[in-house]
Amino acid sequence: MERIDHLTLPPLFLYRKETVKTPNASLESYLGKELTISKHAQARLKERSISLPEDKWLKMNSSLKTAMQKGVKEALVLSEEGAFIVNVKKAVIITAMNRKEASSQIFTNINGTIILD
Repeated sequence: MERIDHLTLPPLFLYRKETVKTPNASLESYLGKELTISKHAQARLKERSISLPEDKWLKMNSSLKTAMQKGVKEALVLSEEGAFIVNVKKAVIITAMNRKEASSQIFTNINGTIILD
C-alpha cells in the first residue's frame, strides 16, 4: 500500500453552491418610502411640543436607508430635539420623547442607534 504524503485539493470555491445575488426586496421597497409618523408618535410629538426641522427630517430619512442596508430593524434616533424609536423596515416613527425624558429611559428591542447631532 502506498502512503500519500501530499494531497492537493482544488480550491474550496469549486465545492460551494453558486448563489445568485438578488436585490433585497425589502430594501428596494424601503428605498422608495418616505418616513411616516404613527398616530401614537404624532400624539407624543404634540403633547411634548417636539418639532423636527426639515433638514433633520431629511437626514433621519437618509440615515434610516443606510440603517436598513446594514440590517437594522428597530432604531433609536437621537437628535437635539428628541429621541425617536423607528421601525426601519416600515419607515415609521413609533414613538417620540424629548431629550430630558430620554436621558432617564432604558431602551430595549432596538438593534441600531442613529445620532443626528
